[in-house]
Amino acid sequence: SPISSLVLRITFVTWHIHLFRSQTRLSCPVFSPTANQVSLGRETPKHYGITSPISLVQAKEADLVLTHRLTEALKPYGVFEEELELQRRIHVLGKLNTLVKEWIRDVSETKNLPASVIESVGGKIFTFGSYRLGVHTKGADIDALFVAPRHVERTDFFSSFLDKLKEQEEVKDLRVGIIDILFARLALQTIPKNLDLRDDGLLKNLDIRCIRSLNGCRVTDEILHLVPNIENFRLTLRTIKLWAKRHNIYSNILGFLGGVSWAMLVARTCQLYPNAVASTLVHKFFLVFSKWEWPNPVLLKQPEDCNLNLPVWDPRVTPSDRYHLMPIITPAYPQQNSTYNVSVSTRAVMVDEFKQGLSITDEILQNKAEWSKLFDAPNFFQKYKHYIVLLASAPTEKQHLEWVGLVESKIRILVGNLEKNEFITLAHVNPQSFPGPKESREKEEVSTMWVIGVIFKKMETSENLNVDLTIDIQSFTDTVYRQAISSKMFEADMKIQAMHVKKRQLHQLLPSLVMPKRRKVRKTPISLSSTSDQPTYVIDHSDIQTSGDSVPSSQTTSPPPTMGPPAAPQTPSPPATMGPPAAPQTPSLPATMGPPVAHKTPSPPPTIGPPVAHKTPNQEVLEEKSPKEHQMEDPSIVPETKTEDSGAASVGEGGTSVEAEVHNKLIVMAQFHVWIPFLCLCVSYCIAEVDCRYSHLLKNFK
Repeated sequence: SPISSLVLRITFVTWHIHLFRSQTRLSCPVFSPTANQVSLGRETPKHYGITSPISLVQAKEADLVLTHRLTEALKPYGVFEEELELQRRIHVLGKLNTLVKEWIRDVSETKNLPASVIESVGGKIFTFGSYRLGVHTKGADIDALFVAPRHVERTDFFSSFLDKLKEQEEVKDLRVGIIDILFARLALQTIPKNLDLRDDGLLKNLDIRCIRSLNGCRVTDEILHLVPNIENFRLTLRTIKLWAKRHNIYSNILGFLGGVSWAMLVARTCQLYPNAVASTLVHKFFLVFSKWEWPNPVLLKQPEDCNLNLPVWDPRVTPSDRYHLMPIITPAYPQQNSTYNVSVSTRAVMVDEFKQGLSITDEILQNKAEWSKLFDAPNFFQKYKHYIVLLASAPTEKQHLEWVGLVESKIRILVGNLEKNEFITLAHVNPQSFPGPKESREKEEVSTMWVIGVIFKKMETSENLNVDLTIDIQSFTDTVYRQAISSKMFEADMKIQAMHVKKRQLHQLLPSLVMPKRRKVRKTPISLSSTSDQPTYVIDHSDIQTSGDSVPSSQTTSPPPTMGPPAAPQTPSPPATMGPPAAPQTPSLPATMGPPVAHKTPSPPPTIGPPVAHKTPNQEVLEEKSPKEHQMEDPSIVPETKTEDSGAASVGEGGTSVEAEVHNKLIVMAQFHVWIPFLCLCVSYCIAEVDCRYSHLLKNFK
């Protein structure tokens, strides 16, 4: 009938309209509470990072007071440079820039360039590192990059420019100074004054050495462009760098984090809390990275491919990238992992320090502690029961400078060897070095000493544990000697010595300012000479420190054996035993010269895209996001607990965010709207059926 056909047509039209609306709402970003601000007439804030922020709450008066207290607490540590020293740096950079332009003109004349080109050839000095970020401390070096046009060769820089520097009266030592200079030769005829090194096109047709030189400036500039508030970022970074140095976890070469890595972690925190001030950002820094699911990478922006065929960090393509334990990826192309030196032990130490920092900042925000507590240096020499003391010595000051640099760059290999030992749980190297003791007063030599804290596994099967560290240490020393010989810097009196020392014996080796000497009647002397070429360390079962011990008590032990340097680099032989072992010993794996491989269960390889992770209900990310942004979010963020300043990311009693609840309700509503046309169709069918039967009865009645 006409009535039933009309009802059917209306029903089908209603069905399609509701279906289109529901699909649009489920796929469009306007569906998210954050994007709905546009419909309410409010301007959407600029988006930083690869995910939406965790909280957009503005700073309160209490936060500003805490930030002022933080600034005052930093001043005694010399993190702020005085105006006079700052002007001196600017003056030195200005003179160096003028000197560079003069030298480029001289080189251009020797290469017979036209006079018009010589006048406009240019040349420029760029700064990077802590000075460019604005967080340099008193007496810190300036990292500078010298950019030259294409007709200036690298050999010119290390020959004629070096001679020109020597002629300057202000230059006293070309090895030790306040400026570290790198060189990069661009494929340009002239260097414009407004040159922007962030332009990826500058990398075309460049030598790989020049690309690496440019990378420092490019990364620094990208970091400054990726943070919401530069002043808050700088004060937070000053705080975190001072904290890391005071807690002995600031050293890229020894397996911890360097300056650029700390800067990227702070920048990521600023992206997640764009409106927070420094006092809040310091607390959020410890909150985020104490719960970060390593080895998921830290990214400040989505990686970009410039099609220049340069090697970038990508675990999907490069198998070795899958074994990086704490990847922090630089934002500039070509993207690299700035923490490839991190080992199992150094990551464990840093994560533990993050957790302690979170506990201290919780007390500070509750006015239960002052900021000075955050910068209290822990006593490294009371933390462990067992230590390995590494001593590098050379006959002269010049030889010692080169020798110490080589040994320090290889200490991470020793840490990796110790981690692979089945009886060792953790090996913690102290980045701070100390002047070493002399073997004899008659013989002149210069020595430097490093201390490595060791935690041994507690074995329940025996009272005494026979641990052999010979292969681990011998492999390390052989690697250093081979490197020294291949680089032609090895001298006959250059030595490396390794000693196993108990906590109570450290005061005999360390300076009195670091480790005050104890008053004891009996002393166990520590010999710096080797009593055996291949010693075996016998350790009491009761004297072994487990991984859960924080400050273990001292135990009386026998004199520690020492290990001297071999007469010449040689292949390590099987270890000799200094007595019958109390328990059978499983031989440790031989050391390798490659990156350390942990004996623990490997973590899943990181990926650039969002990795699949099994999360518990209380691991939801407190972010304002749409369903599309769920695909782009950083999977490593673990939410914070319920706080008063959670703002747009507040948490309900059930552990679910307000945005998540609104999101779920809107989905239910959308699904309900999908079912409405179906119900209308059923009703219209019934009406049509009744109308048909009524028409049939009416016809029969007539």
